[in-house]
Parts: sequence; C-alpha cells; structure tokens
Amino acid sequence: MKRLLKPLIVLLILPIVVKSSHLNDQRELIVTSESTRESIKLAKFLKDNGVVKYSAYWCPNCLNQSELFGKQAYRELNVVECARDGINSQTQLCIDKKIKGFPTWEINGKLILGVLSLKELSKLTGFKN
Repeated sequence: MKRLLKPLIVLLILPIVVKSSHLNDQRELIVTSESTRESIKLAKFLKDNGVVKYSAYWCPNCLNQSELFGKQAYRELNVVECARDGINSQTQLCIDKKIKGFPTWEINGKLILGVLSLKELSKLTGFKN
C-alpha cells in the first residue's frame, strides 16, 4: 500500500508545482528581493572567476537561490537557462555538461547541485569580502 501511495501523491501534487504562482506565464526567473553590497560584490567575483549557475525558470529552488543574491546581484551572475522554452535557453549546453538538477553551480570545473548559501559560495570560490 505504501508503495502505491507515494507515486499517487506525486501525481496529485505535480500539477500544483508546475503551475506555481511565481511563474505567471514567465519564461525567466523574476527576482524581487533587494541585494546587499556584499551580495553584489560576490556576484561580480563569481562572474569574473568563471562560476556558472545552471538554472530553469520554473524551478522553485533556482528562484530561492536567486533571491539570496537579490535582483541587482542576480543580474551580475553568469546564469545558463536550461529549460527548452526559457528565455535565452541553452539546453544543449546543459545536456553537454550533464546537468542533472537545478540549480547546479559550476565552480572550477566541478558541478555542485543544490541551493548554496552566499557564505558557502564564498568559501568554495575563495571570495573574501
């Protein structure tokens, strides 16, 4: 019974997740939080050091990750849109890089899956404020 219950719950919840309110027919992430001076400095450092965030506009974790930076800093990041129907989609690059989930960070050639705090990103990249 438990084996059948989990897939059933997933099937019932999936349409709700796919129609999340943050989408509103957008094909890109819309970041609304304000950036700090520190998050802007970090974002510029990440971009200057070749760090890439692989993302999908419909991904709630990608939105959460982006909100940690704030809208001003987010504009500084090197973000690759992986969703086929996303604005400026680079799906083939995501396939070539073997991106398995979102967000995925590429730091020094290593892929790291998941939402990372700004402190974790600073430590992983050697950023010192």
